[in-house]
Amino acid sequence: MSVISGSLRVYCLSEEGREVTLYRVTENEVCILSASCLMDSIVFDVLIEAAEDTKVCIIPSDALHKIEQENISLELYIYKNAAQKFSQVLLTLQEILFLKTDVRLARFLYEQFLRHKTQVLTLKQEEIASEIGSVREVVSRTLKYIAEEGLIKNSRGKIEIIDLEALKSLKDGN
Repeated sequence: MSVISGSLRVYCLSEEGREVTLYRVTENEVCILSASCLMDSIVFDVLIEAAEDTKVCIIPSDALHKIEQENISLELYIYKNAAQKFSQVLLTLQEILFLKTDVRLARFLYEQFLRHKTQVLTLKQEEIASEIGSVREVVSRTLKYIAEEGLIKNSRGKIEIIDLEALKSLKDGN
């Protein structure tokens, strides 16, 4: 699957319904994990959702598999792309396991600022929780703490970044 415009969110869902975003696929990128049937070593399920209006090009797996068997360059590309995505997955797991929630939240908010080029972000706490591998209640408390520190202004469905430099410092663990 290739993203022509927009973006996709690739995530896992626990039996309890908790989501963890593994990575995103944006414009002009390829999502090889959506073609896990091409790679015998992929033994887990991922879910993919459009994060916004998105156009994709889907190549049937049997057609791609046939081309892959005849073209070593394509096979190499598929494995290289999968390795890059797994690297992103490992980084996500490392952040969830070893970084405090306030740092993960600051990183997420700063990334959203860079992505959308605005300090006023329209986000729900549940969305944030699934993105940073937490739960809504913890995100709520952490947003309150960051707001009390003067870094953001938090209102229903909207977060305004007040002190971008302090947020950047928090995301860097300082």
